Amino acid sequence: MMRDVDFEEYRPVLLGLAYRLLGSMWDAEDVVQEAWLRWEGADRSDVRDPKAFLMTVVSRLALDQLRSARVKREAYTGPWLPEPVATAQAGPLDTAELRDTVSYATLHMMERLSPPERAVFVLREAFELPYDRIAEIVGSSVANARQLHHRASVRMAQGRDRFRPSSEDHARLLLRFMEAAGGGDLAALAELFHEDVVAWNDGGGRVRAALRPILGRRKVVAFIGGLLTRYPYGGMRLVEVNGHPAILARIGSADQLITVEVRDGAIGALFGVLNPDKLTRVPAG
Repeated sequence: MMRDVDFEEYRPVLLGLAYRLLGSMWDAEDVVQEAWLRWEGADRSDVRDPKAFLMTVVSRLALDQLRSARVKREAYTGPWLPEPVATAQAGPLDTAELRDTVSYATLHMMERLSPPERAVFVLREAFELPYDRIAEIVGSSVANARQLHHRASVRMAQGRDRFRPSSEDHARLLLRFMEAAGGGDLAALAELFHEDVVAWNDGGGRVRAALRPILGRRKVVAFIGGLLTRYPYGGMRLVEVNGHPAILARIGSADQLITVEVRDGAIGALFGVLNPDKLTRVPAG
């Protein structure tokens, strides 16, 4: 019989899996805890591969939760953004695929996918499971699992750079953003943005924030200019979340985490998380 410590050996991987599926570490921890309870109560005499067994349990629990979470997110005040986490809490990041699938921009894009598409995409891309295993987990045929993965991959590739910037290039872009915002230099800010940049803000009804995405360079610069006039950015510093650099800033009386997606060497998407409930796992900097 497996000892309790064996489950703890798999916990980081299971949390990383559930987090990618749900975009919320709070929900991921609940799923993994439920998996532990089921593990403790299960007859494990026939379990030959504990890791595979537990990944199946976590995936199915997360799928169930994701289906109900989508309804709640549709009723959320303003845009719903994933909960950012310090890189050290995101689970193993030993491969480029694990690192890419936990990046903030990728988690946000995965909200476009249906729950089965998201599960198949994560299990294939991040954990490289064979299609027969994936089909068993999501309850489909192998052919359907392949089709789900193809469909998800096409949707995830839309509007994204083929080549990802290095962490150093990412950090340099954020440092330029900090310098321009700190100095109130809107012209310098405009130079950093892609023409079709989109800004998303998540206050969750707890903190005042834009209730709709802001589209286009001109409107995004005007929005930030308005913020700088009323609430000068203070105490900006680089932190690392979801495997990449981000900015933690003080805007008025609220903290905000700013992450970006880079497109064609410019900022193509700007994500501002102000909901304090979602900032509890962000490093202090």
